[in-house]
Amino acid sequence: MIESIRCNMARLGAELEKLSSVTEATPPAVTRVVFSDADLRARNFFKDLCRKANLRVREDGIGNIFARWQGSDPGAAAVGTGSHTDAIPNAGLYDGVVGVLGGLEAIRILQEKGFEPRRSIELLMFATEEPTRFGVGCLGSRAIAGTYDEAKILSLRDGDGRNPSEAARRIGLSGEMNALVLSRDYYDAFVELHIEQGPVLERIDLPIGIVTAIAAPASMRITFEGEGGHAGTVLMADRRDALLAGAELALAVDEIARATGSPDTVGTTGMLEVFPGAINSIPSRCMLGIDIRDTQLATRDLAVAGTKLTAREISERRALPLTIEMINSDPPATCDPRIVAAAERACEVLELKPLRMVSRAYHDSLFMARLFPTCMIFIPSRGGVSHRPDEYSSPEQIARGVEVLALTLAQLAE
Repeated sequence: MIESIRCNMARLGAELEKLSSVTEATPPAVTRVVFSDADLRARNFFKDLCRKANLRVREDGIGNIFARWQGSDPGAAAVGTGSHTDAIPNAGLYDGVVGVLGGLEAIRILQEKGFEPRRSIELLMFATEEPTRFGVGCLGSRAIAGTYDEAKILSLRDGDGRNPSEAARRIGLSGEMNALVLSRDYYDAFVELHIEQGPVLERIDLPIGIVTAIAAPASMRITFEGEGGHAGTVLMADRRDALLAGAELALAVDEIARATGSPDTVGTTGMLEVFPGAINSIPSRCMLGIDIRDTQLATRDLAVAGTKLTAREISERRALPLTIEMINSDPPATCDPRIVAAAERACEVLELKPLRMVSRAYHDSLFMARLFPTCMIFIPSRGGVSHRPDEYSSPEQIARGVEVLALTLAQLAE
């Protein structure tokens, strides 16, 4: 095993800064919605860096980018790493990007060390990790894992009515959705470097988290149909206000998540759409977007069932028609013990103390774990902040994560 390794943080830092300037928002805010002009510029920047590192680059129809460092045994399953560079509106510069550009830096420092991999090492930039454009997160990795087939992908629409294939073609991709799934023997292992997006590592002052499980998301849209009317002329006894039903359910989601008995259950009502949305009009329709997660499927599904039951009770009591639409309901993932052990050995070589932890946010690794042995490496996030312009991990923290990733990849590729 390689005994010493050093991240070129000056090089990586300059690339992180350059990519942060590729945004649809005013810096320091980063907005890169998939298949936008900013996303296209970010893709071209990333591909140019990969080609300069002598990696073989290809793209699939949904926009996933693969950059391969060919190993000495081309017939052996590769070792994969990577993350995403698309960003929600008004985000920061580290989410996903650390795993993409940090993954590239890990490969480059292994190359410069003279390491010769037996298994190819492939860097993957996932498309559409954020749900901003099509309403579904991790669409690129879902496609790779086969959890979304061509028909399901093409059924999705953005705000302009385009499906992912049509949106992809607008930036020059083929947009073909019928050959996205990777075979189970494509990767021998997959490792994703990511900022924690939470406060745990910073609070206990540890530099590295090694993820053992990834929480499972379930998302739903629940709509109450009421009866609109003039805010001044319809008396309170005669009202069928859809927003009041929605507000009642939003409060119940919080209570339901707290009552499962699992400390990892979280429930969020992140969307509340009210029609017609006028101050002097009684709401006739209210749609709630609800996200429920847990690392344990049983307690996650308990909270989902409780939310549905409560919605039906509110609907019956208030005499408001109800629709419930499940957007997704994904199982949690357990990280592969072999890769966890390799990451811990890397930390030992680097004299870093890691923490075994769960990921309460879900990532592309959740879906890669459907097909391949998978693990994640976390670095601290200042204040636990993410998806905001003040999201921050220090150069030293990033460098440590890249070095742990590099040594982990080296072990898996030998």
